Amino acid sequence: MLETLFEHLENRWEEMVEIRRYLHQHPEVSFKEYKTSKYIADFYRKLGIDVTTEVGGNGVIARVQGGKPGKTIGLRADFDALPIHDEKEVPYRSTVEGVMHACGHDGHTAALLILAKSINELKAELPGALVFIHQHAEEYAPGGAKSMVEAGCLEGVDAVFGTHLWATEPLGTIQHRVGPIMAAADRFEIIIQGAGGHGAQPHKTKDSIVAASQLVGTLQQIVSRRVNPIEPAVVTIGSFVAENAFNVIADTAKLAGTVRTFSEETRDFITSEMEKIIKGICLSADCSYTFTYDKGYPAVVNHQAETAHLIKAAKGVKGVDTIEESEMQMGGEDFAYYLQEVPGTFFFTGAKPEGVEQPYPHHHPKFDFDEKAMLVAACVLAKAAITYSE
Repeated sequence: MLETLFEHLENRWEEMVEIRRYLHQHPEVSFKEYKTSKYIADFYRKLGIDVTTEVGGNGVIARVQGGKPGKTIGLRADFDALPIHDEKEVPYRSTVEGVMHACGHDGHTAALLILAKSINELKAELPGALVFIHQHAEEYAPGGAKSMVEAGCLEGVDAVFGTHLWATEPLGTIQHRVGPIMAAADRFEIIIQGAGGHGAQPHKTKDSIVAASQLVGTLQQIVSRRVNPIEPAVVTIGSFVAENAFNVIADTAKLAGTVRTFSEETRDFITSEMEKIIKGICLSADCSYTFTYDKGYPAVVNHQAETAHLIKAAKGVKGVDTIEESEMQMGGEDFAYYLQEVPGTFFFTGAKPEGVEQPYPHHHPKFDFDEKAMLVAACVLAKAAITYSE
C-alpha cells in the first residue's frame, strides 16, 4: 500500500502546491479562520469523507476508516496565519493587507489534505483509521489545540503525529527528539506606578522609568544567577513603554515580555522570582506595581516509543536524506496538549528554500519555504501512521 500511496502523493504534488498557494494568498489570523475552515471542510465533503466542523472553535476533523483492522492514528496540521504584512515578490503573495502565512501553516494544511485524498482512494487496504486534525489558532494563546482536545478530537485515537516545516533546515532533513523539544511559552506584563513631575525636579517625583530600568537588568539575573545552569530558560523583555514629553518624568512605565522553559518546576520558580524582584525594586523606589503572568502553551514533550517509531518510518522515504536529533527549541507549540492526552511525537521537516544560504526566519515578512518539503512531510506522516498498526 505504501508504495502506491507514495506514488499518488508524488503525482499530486502540483495540486498540493496549488492548495498551498491559494491558502497563502487568502490568509486569516488566529480565531478568525472562517473561510479557511470552510475551504478545508468543503475539500473533504467533495471527496465523500466524513467531516466535523466547529470543533473547539474553527477546528475541522475528518476521518477515513480503513478496510483492515488496526489502530486509530491522529495527524494534525494547523491553518492560521499571522498579523504580518507579506513583503515577498512572488505570484502567490498574500492578498490580505497586513496578514500572511509566515510560518508554514499553509503548507501543513496542503500536505494533510492531499494525504487524506490519496489515503481515501486506498482505504480498503488501510489498517485501522486515520483522523485528520485541522487545527485553528496555533499562533495565539490559548490556541486551538486545547479547545479541540476538550471537544473530543482525540476520542478513540491511539497515537498522534505532527510536523512543522522548518525553513531554516535543508530540504530532506527530518529532526526528532525524545522528551522536551519545544518550550512552554508564557507572557507577562508589569506596570510600575510612580508619581510623575517636572524633569528638573526629580526629588519631587517617584520615577517609574528608573524603577522599570532597574527591573530590565535585574530580571535577567534570574536565568544567569538563580536558575540551574543546566536547565534551559529565557526571560525576555520585549516592550518598554513610558511615553512622555522630554522634560517630564513619567508617572507610569509598562514592561511586557515572555518566559520560555521546559519544566513546570522552573516555570513556577521563575514566576516566583520575578514577583520577588518586582516587589523589592518597587519598594526601594516607593512605587506600586501590578504584575500579570499568563501561562501559555506547556512544553512539547515527545514520547519515546512514538519518536523511535517515527525515526524508523522516516528511513527509506524518498526525499529524506538526513535523520537527526533536534536541538531543544525555545519556540512554543500547542501540539503539547495532544501529547498530554495520547502518545505521539512532533518533528521538524527541513524546508530551506533552494539556492538560499540564509533563509528568512519564521514570522518574517519575507518568509517562504521549499514546497517540495510538503511532499516529504506527507510521505513521512503517512508511513508513520500506517505502520504504527504493525
